[in-house]
Amino acid sequence: SDAITGLSIEWLSKGWDRQKPFFLMHHFKAPHDMFENAPRYDRYLRDVEIPEPANLREPPPSGLGSGLTKGHEPWQLGKKLGINQQLEEPAYGKAVYQAYLKRYLRCVKGVDDNVQRLVEHLRAMGELDNTVIIYTGDQGFFLGEHDLMDKRWMYEEAMRMPFIVHWPAKIAAGSSNDWIINNTDFAPTMLKLAGREVPEQMQGHSFAAALAGKPKPDNWRSSTYYRYWMHMAHNLETPAHFGLRTERHKLIFFYGAGYKEKNRTPASWEFYDLENDPHEMRNQYSNPEYREIVERLKTELKQLRIDLEETDEGYPEIQNIIDAHWND
Repeated sequence: SDAITGLSIEWLSKGWDRQKPFFLMHHFKAPHDMFENAPRYDRYLRDVEIPEPANLREPPPSGLGSGLTKGHEPWQLGKKLGINQQLEEPAYGKAVYQAYLKRYLRCVKGVDDNVQRLVEHLRAMGELDNTVIIYTGDQGFFLGEHDLMDKRWMYEEAMRMPFIVHWPAKIAAGSSNDWIINNTDFAPTMLKLAGREVPEQMQGHSFAAALAGKPKPDNWRSSTYYRYWMHMAHNLETPAHFGLRTERHKLIFFYGAGYKEKNRTPASWEFYDLENDPHEMRNQYSNPEYREIVERLKTELKQLRIDLEETDEGYPEIQNIIDAHWND
């Protein structure tokens, strides 16, 4: 990360044609799996006890997934972290959590510090206020919530992506908005900010207006689609699923089958009212009070899959499961 940032700073130092907008994309691969950090961060947070999430010991309704506590870690995170395997719960989960979080935070501190180097260099050049800085990722990440590690699940911790924008000319410091955006919107937005035309074939839409604090258009999306198709990969035991998230509700269908893998997990539905249950701890799919909403979202989900050409007609085994359990 230090070397890559150094190259970026060297490139910025050479200057550029200020009459032509350009993009500098800076990628950090380090925050994956076992999280390696530079030696200078080894003592960071050493004497700090990090608060645990309230649902650290409450895995998903399916019981699947891999996390931090004993009996729910097929990926063997604790063993890989060197935690004493003779410890019992809750001491074992507590030890794994502290080791996991500190390893993660030491890793991403390196990312933070290198981003700061770029920001400080832009400031020294007098270009900081003339630069749009977008800080984002490809997904969120579980740090013990739902007794899960990694990502993949449609729960909020993984589905929501960090998205921070610095643009003094247009964005008021500390402001935020509640538009539903997804990563197909990133490229159209950056093109719009650079004064370029957005190709018609791009699936996403520019949300530059949101950054400028303008009202949300009436035709802006009211929901977004999600799919995880790998099914039980990498010993993480995440079942294949897809679903729909609106501003308030979330509907998930775990169809539990891969394109090639023959192992299956039981098909099931989950539905959450995010306003009343932001941590997604109460599956309300079978609650009759939500039946009308669930049916409406199923209709929308089916149509959206058609619109996105995301049906499984080419995979009859998966389509048969969907058809057999759609009305469960």
